[in-house]
Amino acid sequence: MTKRRPVVAVVDDDPRLLESLEDLLESAGYVARSFPSAGSLLIDGLSGVDVLITDIGMPGTDGFELRDLVKKACPELPVFLITGRHEIADQYRAKGISGFFRKPFDGQALLAAVGDALRNQETEDRHES
Repeated sequence: MTKRRPVVAVVDDDPRLLESLEDLLESAGYVARSFPSAGSLLIDGLSGVDVLITDIGMPGTDGFELRDLVKKACPELPVFLITGRHEIADQYRAKGISGFFRKPFDGQALLAAVGDALRNQETEDRHES
């Protein structure tokens, strides 16, 4: 029996960041699904997504709004916010997320945080069943 690889959805309007995060996640054994906007993720749906990484500053629906929408639909889904704008990084608005990263961020730290969130989720799933 093969274990399903965790799926990490990444939402960012910067195609270079999407590509580099996709490469980083796939090199660590995850399935990466990239989206250029919150709307494109929402149209595709959250089915099968294990972790969400989203930029905060995007046109249309921003990362905070996306986090709120996702938390209503899937309250247990780990959400990580990333931003290049330091003034956005206020702690009050960052509540309800699994982690917060400022660009440029340490890829290994992000991978470790994603791994921790998935392990915590697995532990909670086992306790519930």
